[in-house]
Amino acid sequence: MRLGVLDIGSNTVHLLLVDAHPGARPVPFASHKRPLSLVRYLDEAGNITDEGQHELIEFVLEAWEFAARHKAEDLLAFCTSAIREATNGPAVLARVQDETTVSLRELTGPEEAAMTFFAVRRWFGWGAGTLLDLDIGGGSFEMAIGQDELPEQASSVPLGAGRLTRDWLPKDPPSAKSVKKLRAYIRETLEEPVKRLTESGSPNLVTGTSKTFRSLARITGAAPSGMGPYVKRELHLSDLGLWSQRLTAMSAADRLHLPGVSAARTQQVLAGALVAEAALEMFRVPVLQICPWALREGLILRRLDQLVFEGPLQRSADDGVSLGA
Repeated sequence: MRLGVLDIGSNTVHLLLVDAHPGARPVPFASHKRPLSLVRYLDEAGNITDEGQHELIEFVLEAWEFAARHKAEDLLAFCTSAIREATNGPAVLARVQDETTVSLRELTGPEEAAMTFFAVRRWFGWGAGTLLDLDIGGGSFEMAIGQDELPEQASSVPLGAGRLTRDWLPKDPPSAKSVKKLRAYIRETLEEPVKRLTESGSPNLVTGTSKTFRSLARITGAAPSGMGPYVKRELHLSDLGLWSQRLTAMSAADRLHLPGVSAARTQQVLAGALVAEAALEMFRVPVLQICPWALREGLILRRLDQLVFEGPLQRSADDGVSLGA
C-alpha cells in the first residue's frame, strides 16, 4: 500500500510517499517539499501571520493533490514546534482543516522524541541494546533513551538550530561574544534533561537523526547521501569540536561550499553544531552513528503496526497470508 506523511516542520514542509505493508520496510516512492520557515512569519505576539498561514495552506493543498495524483491510500499529517508554540496555533490548525479538509495532528515534544526513537529502534534492531537518540530540528532538540521500542525517557528543549540562529546569532558571521553566550545558554538548558536521561543508564549505541546531524557528519567526512542509506556514517566529537570553531569564523556564503550544507541551512548549521557538540560532551559520547530513519518513518511504521492489529490484511495478492489477529 502507498502511505503519505505530511510533515509541517520549522524549516521545511515535506510530503513523503512510501510503499509498504506490515512487516516490510517502507520504500520511498516520491517526495514533495518546500523550504517554508514558519518561524519567520511570527509577529511580536508570537502569532503566525496571515501571510504565513496562506503559505502553509497553499502547500497543504499542493501536498493533498500530489498524494491523490500518486494514489496514496492513507495520509498522516502532523506538525511540530513551529505551530505547537505559536500563540495562535489552535486557530491555525482549525483554519487549515477548514480550507483543506486535512487535519494536522499536533505532536508534543516528547511524542516527537518517542516516534523518532521508535524509527531508530526499528532501523538498528534489538541487538543495538540501550539506545540514546539525539535529534536537532529547526525549533527544538529532542532526546530519548531506552531499551525497548519506545523510550524510557524522552525530552524536548527549545534548542532548534533555526530558533537559536534567529535569537542568538543575528550577525553574519557571528560575533565571538554572541557565540560564547549561546554556548553557555545551550549548556544551561541541557543540564537538567541530560541529568535525567543519564539516570536511565549508559547507552550501548548513540544515534543522531535529522538533517542537521547528517549535514554535520558530511562536513566532517562522512559518505555523501548518494552512496545510499546502508553506508555507516559517524560523527566524532573531536571532529565536531574542530568544525564548530571553523564554522564560527565563516560567513553563510562560505558555508554553502561545504559538503552536505544546503542553501536553506547555511545560516543555522553553526547553531546546530554548537548544540550537537554540547550534547555529546555532556552525555560523554565520543562518537554517534547517523540513522537514516527519523520522525516520518516512525509515524509510518507505527501506522503499519496499527493496521496489523486492526487487520486482517493480506501481505500480498499472491500468498494469501493473513496478518490480522
